[in-house]
Amino acid sequence: MSSEPEPISDASRRALEEELATLRSERATVAATLGGDDIAGDSADAADELQRADDVERLDARITAITTRLQQAAQSGAPPTDVAGVGSTVTVRLADGAVENLHIAVMATEADQGVVTADSPLGHALLGHRAGDTVSYDAPDGKQSVVVVALG
Repeated sequence: MSSEPEPISDASRRALEEELATLRSERATVAATLGGDDIAGDSADAADELQRADDVERLDARITAITTRLQQAAQSGAPPTDVAGVGSTVTVRLADGAVENLHIAVMATEADQGVVTADSPLGHALLGHRAGDTVSYDAPDGKQSVVVVALG
């Protein structure tokens, strides 16, 4: 991965913006339950307060990461259309002849179907390639190759 800001697709941007809104709402809810410096109660109350403070810290870190990612994507412009890059949708033909549309992203969740991350073996191998190129990569079951059919 380069140090330059990477573009993201419109769908990825929307997903990040939705996650950001959810995180901000969750943070506000958790932060509202935090007490002041005068915590009264037993050690269980104190432990609960510390857990909520940790939750706020975790939420703040994720909010910062998403905000930074969205700002970087805005600076980088649109995904490339002539070569595969982060934000590109790539149609590939697998060794068995099946054709798949893949989206190259910086991050993905388990729910993201058809998404490969740029640092995965296939995603990394696709970067910089054009339609018609044959791309080899190391898969868990050995060396594989795909043909880039089209870029979208």
